[in-house]
Amino acid sequence: MIKHLTIVTLLFFSFSVIVKAQSTLAHEVGVIFGPVAFQSDFGQRHDFSTNINNTGFGIGIVHFLNFSYNSNHKTYFNEHFKVRSELSYNRTQLNHFGEWAEKKPATVGSEQLRLMEGKSSLVNLGLQLEYSPFMKIHDFENTDHSFSPYISLGTQISFYATNISSSLGQIGTTEATFPKYLVPSDGHQYGFSNENGAVWSVTSGIGTHFKLSEMQDLLVEARFQFYNSDWIDGLNPNKDVFPENKANDWQVWLHFGYVFYLN
Repeated sequence: MIKHLTIVTLLFFSFSVIVKAQSTLAHEVGVIFGPVAFQSDFGQRHDFSTNINNTGFGIGIVHFLNFSYNSNHKTYFNEHFKVRSELSYNRTQLNHFGEWAEKKPATVGSEQLRLMEGKSSLVNLGLQLEYSPFMKIHDFENTDHSFSPYISLGTQISFYATNISSSLGQIGTTEATFPKYLVPSDGHQYGFSNENGAVWSVTSGIGTHFKLSEMQDLLVEARFQFYNSDWIDGLNPNKDVFPENKANDWQVWLHFGYVFYLN
C-alpha cells in the first residue's frame, strides 16, 4: 500500500509542477472538510438510523487549475471549467442498525449483528472536472459575494484499511459472527475481511463557490463516490447466496471548504 501511495503521489505532484509552468494557468489551493455517510453492508438498506449513525468525517487539500484568470482567450471551456486535484482522508466507524439488529426481544442473531463493529479508513487521490454552467469564471472572480453553482465528475484511487471485530469474542467463530458472514465470498474464506487494499472510484458532485473576497472563496459540495469493490467496509457477503448485498460500497461526502487564489 505504501509503495502504491508513493508512486501515485509522485505522479500527482509531477503533474502539478508541469502545469504550473504554463503561464496561462492560474492556481488556487484550499482545504475541505465535513461528514461522510458510508453506504455499505453494515446496517439495513434505506434505514434512517443506519444512514445517520454510520457517518464518519473527512478532510482534504485541493488544488484548482483555473484556465480563465490569466487567459485572453475567452473560450467556453476556459470560462466554465476548472480541473481540481485532491488528496483527502476519511474514517468511519460502522455498526449494524435497523430491524434485524434491533429485534425485541433480542435473539442470538440480533446480538451478533448489534455487537459487530467495523472501522474503515481511506486515503483518496484523484482529479475532478468542475463545470459552472450559469456564470462565467471571469464574472465570478470580479463579483464579490456572488455564487457560482457547479457540477463535477472525476475519478480517484483510494487506499483503504478495514478492521472488523465483535465484543462477543473472536470474529470468525460461530459464537461471535452472524452466519451469513461465515460463508466464503469472492475468493475470501469468509464474508468479512480485515485487509488493506487499493481501489478505483468514480466521483460525481454538485456544489457552489461563494466569492468571499477578491482572492478567497468558500465552497460547499455534496459528492457521491462509487467504489469498484465491496470490501471497503470489510464486509462482502456471498452475492450468490445473499443477493440483498449485491451493491458495491459507496459514500456521500458533504464537505465545506476554503479556497485561496495564488495568482
